[in-house]
Amino acid sequence: MAVASGLCAGGNYFNQPLLHSIAVDLDVTEATVALTVTLAQVAYACGLLLLVPLGDMLERRAAAVTLMLLAAAGQFISGFASGIVMLSAGIAMAGLFSVAAQILVPLAAILSDPRRSGRAVGIVMSGLLTGILTARSVAGLLSAWGGWTTIYRVSGVAMVGVAVALWFALPTSRNPSRVRYADTLRSLYTLLRAHPRLRSRALLGALSFSSVSVLFSTMALLLSGPSHGMSEAGIGLVGLAGVAGALMASVAGRLADRGWVQTTTAVSVLLIASSWCALWLGATSLVWFLAGVLLIDLALQGVHINNQHVVFKLEAEARSRLNAVYMTGYFIGAAGGSALGSLAWHFGGWPATCVTGGVLGMLGAVALLHDRRVEQRSERGVTSRPPSGDACGVARDASR
Repeated sequence: MAVASGLCAGGNYFNQPLLHSIAVDLDVTEATVALTVTLAQVAYACGLLLLVPLGDMLERRAAAVTLMLLAAAGQFISGFASGIVMLSAGIAMAGLFSVAAQILVPLAAILSDPRRSGRAVGIVMSGLLTGILTARSVAGLLSAWGGWTTIYRVSGVAMVGVAVALWFALPTSRNPSRVRYADTLRSLYTLLRAHPRLRSRALLGALSFSSVSVLFSTMALLLSGPSHGMSEAGIGLVGLAGVAGALMASVAGRLADRGWVQTTTAVSVLLIASSWCALWLGATSLVWFLAGVLLIDLALQGVHINNQHVVFKLEAEARSRLNAVYMTGYFIGAAGGSALGSLAWHFGGWPATCVTGGVLGMLGAVALLHDRRVEQRSERGVTSRPPSGDACGVARDASR
């Protein structure tokens, strides 16, 4: 499941280091090809809202495998594209159906021992994050070896193979209650309104990812500038420093299982904000920059895994829908952070970028304080109710 999640999520980032090669081969401008980066993210966001809720409606193994095979078809279309229209169609298809990864993440929690659900989610998330962080570097290496289409063809073959393996390895899993698709989509808003901690943790995730996105939208501009003068290959290798952050996902999952959710989240939020001090010094020092990248990525995974640990316990039969709501907010934060980072760089260079990222990190701390108050209100609500009934059980889950 970890490998499958990494392949699905990483596939949306293959085109980012290949824009020049694609533009030359397809005889279009780099600006035109750059639109495919946005297209991949928009398609993924649509999949989060429209397809991930199917995990609570359909048999989950079949849903995940089917979506993964459709994403593989999109990769093949991209790999054999003869023009920008065909490439765009393949990238959109792959992005839309790559949300299979977001069905596998809650499925890991469902299939695991409840006492180890955090660890299971952490392992799958480690695979997903590793896929995202290594996708650009692998795409660049394979492009140098066999052209830009190679990564798409290799990815398509790998996804088909892993999808078949999942079909035989995973047990069937389905919610006992059946709901219509329209009702499933309407329930997303109902869940957001019914669970205050879904709102507070989604806000925390959005602000945290927004702070990190400020970095990743501008780091290439800094590293390729006069202070560092790095090539595209060198910048890609610097980005690999964040792979260590994927290891934090498993550690954070274990800590969550032991009841350290708030403590681990608090430490991670403070590290996101403070990492911008190291990144500020990284303007002229590659050592400080690498330290900042490593620190901020470790911290982001600490926040994200603990957020999902809280969210998945709110309502057992709605984990896929809860994940859809949370991840939508998470990627809205990413888009906002990228835009703010670009604006900060344009108007004030690296110092303004660091201030912007640091402020977003501190806003994450404010969101965590709000989440703590929500949790305390929920706990008081549980103790004031009779100890019987389903509603009390739901409230107890929401307070964790």
